[in-house]
Amino acid sequence: MTLEPREHAPLWLVVLAPVAAVAASLVLCSVLILWTGQPVLNAYRLLLGGAFGSTFGIAETLTRATPLILTGLAAAVAFRAKFWNIGAEGQLYCGALAATWIGTGMVALPPVLMIPLLFVAGAVAGGLALLVPVFLKTRLKVDEVVTTLLLNFVILLLVNFLLEGPWKDPMSMGWPQAAPIVDEGVLPVLLAKSRLHMGLLVGLAAALLVWAAMRWSVWGYEIRAVGLNPQAATFAGISVNLTMLRVAMISGGLAGMAGVGEVAGLKGYLTLDLSPGFGYAGIAVAMLAALHPLGVILSAVFLAGIYVGADSMSRAVNIPTYIADVLVASSVLAVLVSLMFVRFRVRWR
Repeated sequence: MTLEPREHAPLWLVVLAPVAAVAASLVLCSVLILWTGQPVLNAYRLLLGGAFGSTFGIAETLTRATPLILTGLAAAVAFRAKFWNIGAEGQLYCGALAATWIGTGMVALPPVLMIPLLFVAGAVAGGLALLVPVFLKTRLKVDEVVTTLLLNFVILLLVNFLLEGPWKDPMSMGWPQAAPIVDEGVLPVLLAKSRLHMGLLVGLAAALLVWAAMRWSVWGYEIRAVGLNPQAATFAGISVNLTMLRVAMISGGLAGMAGVGEVAGLKGYLTLDLSPGFGYAGIAVAMLAALHPLGVILSAVFLAGIYVGADSMSRAVNIPTYIADVLVASSVLAVLVSLMFVRFRVRWR
């Protein structure tokens, strides 16, 4: 058996491959569900119903998907240029720190100005968090996987220091949390009696803008060129170092906006458990979407639906919620295999 590169992958194969991969992961996880002694179809029915079977379930799924869209876009943009940003979790907290710093009384503005200011500040903070890794990569050839990953822990320690010290809210009754965001900076709720907030619209708009920029702008062309072949891009007159800097600012900015959405839209104040791993889950979102900005929306909703539905399924029948982690992991692996078959044709000799 040999693998031959395809000159052109048909559209039906590009669309069908991820769908078949997800279906294969569902079949694989059926074995684990049977192991618990529960019927597979009923378990998946409960999972689907918990995520999309009611207005509350849909609202919770979209709420969970909101930060995943932005962190997924952050990973997709960076990975497209072969800049392996594993630090979206830390950049998310940088955005939350900036939103807390400005949105707890530093400035007094009406909501129409305060909310955009928080998102801009969060995006700038998230982008600045990537300056050191991109400098080390472009100047000293240091692997960005290591620097971005380790920087997550540095940022989390900074957040912990601030919440236990100078930023600790005296009205929190001893809990390590910051002062709440002022009313002018709180994101409006999109659906009454739910936690769904305006951050979802920001994520959707960001996905559309990233897709348009990657498809039609000069910057998007340069990012794709650098990702495909840095040497050829340099020969064509593209500055690889400058492109990497732009990618870092965009990627970190998107992750920082996810932090703003969580602190100003969902919780209302900064805590150390603001993110249960949205930055790392964004990598899975990007890979499931094959790094396509619009596909990130679908994969984020898919992953969010799995987690929300798994909670509902676990309450209804005796199936651990950890099945969601297994399902997500197997889906990512299956999609990676399917993408290999999209790029290569199998030849039997």
